[in-house]
Amino acid sequence: MFHPAKLLFNRSTCPICQKKDGDPHLCVDYCKLNAVTRKKKYPVPPMNQLLTVFNGSSIFSNIDLHGAYNLLRIKEVDEHLTCFRTNYGSYEYLVMQFRITNDPSSFQNLVNDIFCDLLDVYVVVYLDKIMVFSNSEEEYVTHVLTVLARLRANSLFAKDSKCLFHVSSVDYLSYVVSSEVLKMDQASILQICNWPPPRNLKALQSFLGFANFYCRFIKNYSKKISSLTKFLKKDSCFPLNEEALRQFHQLNEAFTTAPIISHFNPSLPTIVETDSSDISLHLIAARFFQKR
Repeated sequence: MFHPAKLLFNRSTCPICQKKDGDPHLCVDYCKLNAVTRKKKYPVPPMNQLLTVFNGSSIFSNIDLHGAYNLLRIKEVDEHLTCFRTNYGSYEYLVMQFRITNDPSSFQNLVNDIFCDLLDVYVVVYLDKIMVFSNSEEEYVTHVLTVLARLRANSLFAKDSKCLFHVSSVDYLSYVVSSEVLKMDQASILQICNWPPPRNLKALQSFLGFANFYCRFIKNYSKKISSLTKFLKKDSCFPLNEEALRQFHQLNEAFTTAPIISHFNPSLPTIVETDSSDISLHLIAARFFQKR
């Protein structure tokens, strides 16, 4: 993946960290390189949009790609930009690395091109995480074999320890997806149960960032964080006042008892309400369903 450096450019430091599975990992600091890199505009899909296409599916498969970004070759003339130093000399990468600014966009561009005609039909892809969803046993076999064949044809390979095939529910992008519903994963619920009250601005931003990710599960979410958001101002004084602290605990409880969300069913009646002004457009989509 790397070879001795030809030009001593940048020379970022290179501490060695451990991955979750215990494997060593080089952590090169590319902050200076990222600051002067022209950003690639290719979009990474919003997670909430990827989770709207599963209605009617009963069989799921999760495929996690191995060494995803490392499969993108760096132009030879740009290799020197990745230069890093060690006790044994300076080296430069031949392939893209994590923490380089255009990694996500470049890789999403690649996988979208590979699966362009299958996206939202029976495949969704978020960077190196692929979900295959099928309605029957026959479809399952065809779908999975097609996806694996395309991966092989493009020299992309899955990490078997992180893959699941033929399951009725699966964890995907920190959600649990099943044939009829979408819900928060158990690890996230446990995390928010044990979250201490924020003591400073950074801690509050971290908590609200986590809460915003799952806000679709909480009715009237914006009202339930109104007192907390007042403390996002730089001149705010901590600790939280009584009202903000009350909202924090109520929000924690709301997440631990959060309802499940049904997949959108296009066969049910749907109402679309719109409103517009000179500068914005608002839309609400609602549907009828029977109580269980």
